[in-house]
Amino acid sequence: MTDLLSTAKTRSGSAAFLRMALVLLAAGMIFGLLGAFQYIQAGFLKEYLSFERVRPLHVSSVVFWIIMAACGSVLYYLQEFTGKSLYSGILLRLQYFLFSFSIIAILISYVFGIFRGREYWEFHPALAIPVATAWILFLINVFKSLPSFRNLPVYVWMWLTGVSFFLFTFLESYLWLIPYFRQNIINDMTIQWKSYGSMVGSWNMLVYGCSIYLLDKISGNKEYGVSKTGFAIYFLGLFNLMFNWGHHIYTLPTANYIKYISYIVSMTELILLFRMIWQWRASLDTARKHFYRLPYRLLIAADVWVLLTLMLSIAMSIPAINIYTHGTHVTVGHTMGATIGINSFLLFAFLFDILGKKIAESPVALRWFSLAYWSANISLFVFWITLIGAGVQKAVWQMSLQSSAFSTMMAGLRPYFIVFFISGLGIFAALLIWIVLLFKHGKIRREAIEGQFR
Repeated sequence: MTDLLSTAKTRSGSAAFLRMALVLLAAGMIFGLLGAFQYIQAGFLKEYLSFERVRPLHVSSVVFWIIMAACGSVLYYLQEFTGKSLYSGILLRLQYFLFSFSIIAILISYVFGIFRGREYWEFHPALAIPVATAWILFLINVFKSLPSFRNLPVYVWMWLTGVSFFLFTFLESYLWLIPYFRQNIINDMTIQWKSYGSMVGSWNMLVYGCSIYLLDKISGNKEYGVSKTGFAIYFLGLFNLMFNWGHHIYTLPTANYIKYISYIVSMTELILLFRMIWQWRASLDTARKHFYRLPYRLLIAADVWVLLTLMLSIAMSIPAINIYTHGTHVTVGHTMGATIGINSFLLFAFLFDILGKKIAESPVALRWFSLAYWSANISLFVFWITLIGAGVQKAVWQMSLQSSAFSTMMAGLRPYFIVFFISGLGIFAALLIWIVLLFKHGKIRREAIEGQFR
């Protein structure tokens, strides 16, 4: 009984990360819509929340949504995998407190215009200390919660790798504090883009690992966690987080071999991820699809977006195309497709599996879920296409020998920005419905935990 109570507490603690993540997602979408509206109505709220403040508010909120949701999902699924509570509930609570404190302080600092000039981590370096400390606690809890490192399925190796490499790349992103790196613009930009690209690969390890775990869970066997395809995704993912960042620096005068390696490995892991989910979909019987209908539908939607993002990613990785698209809205479209269509849909699949089991018992909630599901996918597709269109037009402008003024070019993009804003509203409404459903119906049910100990 003591073990049961301990497990219930640590699983509830894991769910706290998921709820905080949902709040951050809602905040990130609000800031994103505000930024999109400022593209249409220049100077809107300039005195209070100008675009240079709204952008980091949006980016940081969404990045922390992914990080918090990935942490919560790994911590919860790790306990399901081992059948035991985490190594330390104290470390879990400390990690949550440090993350929450840091994130709130970071967002407040942006509101007051406190920046340090970085592209993504724009907050004061002092606030990186509690973030790094929280991640170290997370790393300890994950490693110490495993009874053994022998014969582990691939998703556990992905969690261990993602936890370790994220800490490394996060610390690496602060090498600019050392004058040797900061005073050389090429070194500074190379390390900045390299660390951020590898950091994305690190949290992808956590997210994709949870995806493979969920595939095993829904299918009712351990086939995918020990499959050759699963381990191929792992090693390609590891290779990607080490080298895939090179396509970010095609425009920098760095060694060509880095760019060639990057071109070869760019997004290769997505090919196998798409193949695995597609084959898994065909192997499931109707009963299991129905029982896990919400996570299942989100996994399939994410798989479609894996394919769309993969096609765009491969095109962007070709140097002759990248020189046109780099710094345009095509890059933003790629980021939005990956962040919303892949990462966010996969994270919602985990959240509906962990928190949303009662939603399937409510016909009204299911109808709302379906409405949001189609709205999210259709709006995201329009959103994605609009960004690509705007990016192509800007690419033509910036590579033209007789280009017009920047203001004239931006005025010509106004129709794209209007559609971009309207489709963004559709995404916001859809995801907000899911957030409300998860807060209204979502909870860790003790009887589910008891069932695993019988």
